[in-house]
Amino acid sequence: MKAVALTRYLPIDDPQSLTDVELPAPVASGHDLLVRVEAVSVNPVDTKVRSPKPQVEAQPRVLGYDAAGTVEAVGERVSRFKVGDKVYYSGDITRPGSNSELQLVDERIVGSAPASLDAAQAAALPLTAITAWELLFQRMPFDSENGGRGKTLLVIAGAGGVGSIAIQIAKRAGFEVIATASRPQTVEWCRKMGADRVIDHRQPLAPQLKALGIEQVDAALNLADTDRYWDELGELLAPQGHVGLIVEPAGALKIGDPYKLKCIGIHWEMMFARARFGTADMIEQGRILDRVAQLIDAGELQGTHSETLGRIDAATLREAHRRLESGTTIGKLVLAGW
Repeated sequence: MKAVALTRYLPIDDPQSLTDVELPAPVASGHDLLVRVEAVSVNPVDTKVRSPKPQVEAQPRVLGYDAAGTVEAVGERVSRFKVGDKVYYSGDITRPGSNSELQLVDERIVGSAPASLDAAQAAALPLTAITAWELLFQRMPFDSENGGRGKTLLVIAGAGGVGSIAIQIAKRAGFEVIATASRPQTVEWCRKMGADRVIDHRQPLAPQLKALGIEQVDAALNLADTDRYWDELGELLAPQGHVGLIVEPAGALKIGDPYKLKCIGIHWEMMFARARFGTADMIEQGRILDRVAQLIDAGELQGTHSETLGRIDAATLREAHRRLESGTTIGKLVLAGW
């Protein structure tokens, strides 16, 4: 089968950083689905895993952590899907990724793809939807239906992949959502996703919020730079507020006052944790994806796909990685077809 892989961890401008390869087709067993991949999207995790480091892989390593496709075969313990089903998923970072024609993925972390979206649009959603949903409604103590009523949520980096879906599910839960963006295009995107207000994350946040009549926020999602906004968020968050984080800090975080003084909840999200550790509740990710698909099909959420760059091959994936590393992408970049 065709795949895109690496054996060395190189800068993305090196043509050997990602290469086209032929690999044996895997065989489904147990809880695994064998999925014929039709579209993939790229995420910061792809660039982080691929980033330069000294080790060399003995066998080609396939990346890719978002896919949509069709079930080709099922393992003997599979109960949720059958051959021919349209599915979407993010996968498991400890296993070969989605940048291949065929991929094995545990059925418990797979959802039925939204019927109203094509494969490219569906592939844009899984990783970011799971991340935002788990963070807001499972790590933080907010109910997904009405847990934000009367509360304000600050979303730092609202135009990114996670921010784009976080704005939407937070609005649906009743939050007043203030997103951050720094360019006219990203401001417009945040508003399209449903943000009530948009402020500039390159400028101090407190004066901008104060100008909007907002002295403090009940919750914040820092989806960009944990270190940079840490002190400021400690001041902005209301007593008994909550902060959600997805980016590893560069240094140690001071988690005493004002966080302790205000009894602020600090919540980390790593959407690969359930699959990596084989937790008893792995199936929650499949349920999240099924729920998101229902909301998409009902018109309550919109897709976050911003551009299809081309077919799935090494050259196009290298371009996608380059764009992600530039820090200027909006929504999600997708590749479709072989």
